[in-house]
Order: sequence, then C-alpha cells, then structure tokens
Amino acid sequence: MKFLGFILSRLGHGLLILLGVLVAVFFLFNVLPGDPVALLAGQRSDLSTRDAITKELGLDKPLPAQLLYYVNDVSPVSVHENTEANQLKYEYSTIADFGGDVLVWKTPYLRRSFQSNKSVTDILLDHFTGTLWLALAAMLIATVFGILFGVLASLRPHSWLDHTLVTGSVLGISVPSFVAAILIAITFGFYWSSWTGLSLTGQLYEIDPFTGKQLMLRNLLLPAVALGIRPLAVIVQLTRSSMLDVMSQDYIRTARAKGLSRYHVIADHALKNALNPVVTAASGWMASLMAGAFFIEYIFNWKGLGAVTIQGVQNLDFPLVMGATLFVAFLFVLINIFVDLLYVALDPRVKLD
Repeated sequence: MKFLGFILSRLGHGLLILLGVLVAVFFLFNVLPGDPVALLAGQRSDLSTRDAITKELGLDKPLPAQLLYYVNDVSPVSVHENTEANQLKYEYSTIADFGGDVLVWKTPYLRRSFQSNKSVTDILLDHFTGTLWLALAAMLIATVFGILFGVLASLRPHSWLDHTLVTGSVLGISVPSFVAAILIAITFGFYWSSWTGLSLTGQLYEIDPFTGKQLMLRNLLLPAVALGIRPLAVIVQLTRSSMLDVMSQDYIRTARAKGLSRYHVIADHALKNALNPVVTAASGWMASLMAGAFFIEYIFNWKGLGAVTIQGVQNLDFPLVMGATLFVAFLFVLINIFVDLLYVALDPRVKLD
C-alpha cells in the first residue's frame, strides 16, 4: 500500500507539472504571429474552407475556451459529442452516456500537424527512437568514461593527472552543449574527416541502393559525444569525490590490513559503495539528455524529436510543438519517479515515506 500510495502521489504531482507545461506553452504559442488556418488550407483557399477549418480547430472560440478544448483532447478521460466522426477521430471507449455527450476513455489525442496533416502521435513515435538511441549512447559514453576518469583521479589526488581531469571536467560543465557540438562537428567531421572517417551529418540507418537498409553506428559517435560531455564531466567529479570519501573509511583500512590487493580493495569494496550516487545521477540525466538533444540533433541533422520540434517552431506548427513538449515533459515525470525508486533500492536509509 505504501508503494502504491507513493506512485499515485508522484503521478498526481506529475499531472500538475504536465498541466503547467501545457498552459505555459499554449499561451506562449498563441501570442506568436502566424495563421495556422493558412497552413492547412493554403493561401488560395476560399473563405468557406477557411471558416470550416477554423471551426474544426476551435479557433473561433476565446483563448480560455481553446485551452479547455485542447485539454479535453489530450486528456485520457474526456467528454465528447457522441458522433460517428468523433468515434473515428478519437477512437474512444465509452464510460458513461449522457444522451448527446459521452464520458470516454481514449489515448491522448495530440491532433494533426498543420504542416503535413499527419497525426502528431505518429510523427513523435517515428522520431522518438532516434532521440532515444542518441541519449542512450551519450549516457553510456558519459557513464563509462566518467567513472573511469573519476576513479583514476581519486587514486592519485592532487597529482597532475587529478588536476588535468578535474580541470577538463570543469570545462565540460562550463561549455554549452551546442558550442561543444559545433566544435566537435567541424573538427572531427570536417577538418579531420579523412582521418576519422566521420561526417558532419548522418542517420543511424541509411539506405543503400544495392544492400538495402544499413546500420551506421559511426554516424552516432559525434552527436553522442557532444551530448554526453556535460554528464561525463559531472560524473567524473561525483565519482572522484565519492571515491575519496569511501577510501577514507575504516573498512577500507581493514581490507588493506587483511592483505587484500589494491585491485580487490578498489573493485570489491570502494567502488561498489561509491557508485550509489553515480548510478542515481546517471539515471536522472537521461531525461535531461533527451530534452538537451534538440540542438545537437539540429547541428548534426539527426532524425529525432529535436529536429522535428525545431522544424515545427519554424513553421508555427502548434500541435507538433505542443505534442513534443508534452511528450518530453511526460518522460521527465516517468524517469524522475524511476530515479526515486532507484534511490530506495540502492540506499537502505532512504524510505518511501
């Protein structure tokens, strides 16, 4: 019961966060200049067509009414007029019938893109895998090399190696990701491309006219490194400080006094206990990386949520931008709940209550 109560409580907080994001982006987007009806109908459409699209999108209503109309669309439990058109549009299951209107259960309806008229849900799902693989690759690079460099720095404190790694991690935290991405792309994907074999742009899968679809992991390397620099720098410092703290504990001195080798003391005793904050920090970084991948994807022309969202902003495609923002916010909520549960699993001192 305690576990269920914790999950429900965090989901309730998450819904409030999503509602706040929805309201903020909705009103922010509606103050921007632009005509979504012209995007859908075309500049040469007649007045009756434009009026029909305006009514369908609810743009003829006041702004607060439009907001409620959108919330009703994205809510899994909502009220709609019981018509065949709405059944096809929302694909809902009826919970209660009130005559003309019905209370329904449905998947959140994110509407259709103004630019392509495709379902926003389908667009996001098509591009989500690209962002997911990019974030996972960046987190893998950051975690492996961050722990390695942090351990090396902690084993020789105040040495030239320690000072070099700490200085490098400070630079990694200080430099914005998009600046690092530009420098990495120009250096390794342009000037040194003949030596590295890497290019400025590319996708995870490429189509070859003779062999068909091919997996191109080398195209993932540069954007993953650019995205992973900041968490790598944080993990280096976190691992170093945690290892220094653990290495000064009494049980480490006892292990050394028993005659255990330096490797066994570090690997079996020190590192295992020092990794608790590192693991939880790495888990928390996943959501940040998926959101931070937007400009990285744009720089490297990577097919992901970032590229399609920036394109939606440029085209004033409100449903696409709103859907992408809510999707990323939802991922933040889920990953933060997972990190909280991970704290409880890793540290017996942390309780759900």
